[in-house]
Amino acid sequence: MVQGEFITDDSEPLYVLHVLGCLNRGGAETMVMNLYRTIDREKLQFDFIVHTQTSCDYDNEIIKMGGTIFRAPKYNGKNHFYYINWWDKFFKENHKYHILHSHLRSLASLYLPIASSYGLITIAHSHSISNGKGIIGLFKDVMQRDVRDKADYLFACSENAGKWMFGKSVGERSNYRIIPNAIDSKKFLYNEEKRNKIRDNMGIGKSFVIGHVGRISKVKNQLFLLDVFKLIHRKNLNSRLLLIGDGELRKELERKIKRLCLQEAVILAGNRDNVQDYYQAMDVFVFPSLWEGLGIAVIEAQANGLTCIVSDKVPMEVDMGCGLVIKKALEDGIDSWVETILGKRNTNRMLDTDTISKAGYDIIENAKIMQRFYEDLDERQKNVSFKIR
Repeated sequence: MVQGEFITDDSEPLYVLHVLGCLNRGGAETMVMNLYRTIDREKLQFDFIVHTQTSCDYDNEIIKMGGTIFRAPKYNGKNHFYYINWWDKFFKENHKYHILHSHLRSLASLYLPIASSYGLITIAHSHSISNGKGIIGLFKDVMQRDVRDKADYLFACSENAGKWMFGKSVGERSNYRIIPNAIDSKKFLYNEEKRNKIRDNMGIGKSFVIGHVGRISKVKNQLFLLDVFKLIHRKNLNSRLLLIGDGELRKELERKIKRLCLQEAVILAGNRDNVQDYYQAMDVFVFPSLWEGLGIAVIEAQANGLTCIVSDKVPMEVDMGCGLVIKKALEDGIDSWVETILGKRNTNRMLDTDTISKAGYDIIENAKIMQRFYEDLDERQKNVSFKIR
């Protein structure tokens, strides 16, 4: 065993290592990127470990901001020891990290102890309330059970997300924090000029536009949304469904659009780096998720002044208290969703940024809080010896 020390150079920024599955436009990834864009990067820098070998939506932006992306092997069970050794080798060769911030769930139980053995302070961050069903979901449930005891700090995007991952009594722990998924509120404020421009570019004129932002996947429930829109379109032929995002169910979604003869009425816009502009084009926002850790898209939509019709599976924290969120049970049925959507268009889209800040979702304030938190942790770690194995 050889003794070593953390690299501490006051002229260098503090480096925090974030661990994710990938760097596409999901809730956790967007939350981290909002922080990354806002922090003082001369004092604090983010690097990333991801579990994909392919390029992702945020890769280029991260590199331009000075971040480094490392690619861990994708865990499949059969490569258990290879995966463990990869992490051990990583920390043996990279000594500048004092803090590891994990946004994965089940795999965190494997690499958190390794990071701790090299002296890093560790954070486990819950962004969901379900691993799904079936054998894979059960495996993930089992794997994540002891994460609460392996991480130094426990973060969650909502109360439900915290209880689900860390246990019902997590609120009694002194190392637990709820960290709202904050946004750059000024980017999302309603702008009539932008609205007209983007609607003209899409050729939708004065259509009634139902909007949705999210990964095209089972959990986001776009297939149900298509059934709802089919009935809306029967009632209003000048209606359009605008879907922002991409994902594993896109082909299935396209087949259903064709089967329902909605090709001319549904706009599949894919992933967009200017998603804030597309909210401008919408008249109402619909979010029928099967489950959510929080649902940052609903925060963004409210900032744009949109009425948001969301499923009752979305946590209550998503409601900023500005009267724009309407919760509905999926069990209410398609007809009930249609009636609610058609009757709840908001005509006053101007929202005060103070409303967003008071609700805890303004990225400027949250970035200051997180930067101070990281820096306080770093002060505790300076000059602490660790073992190189």
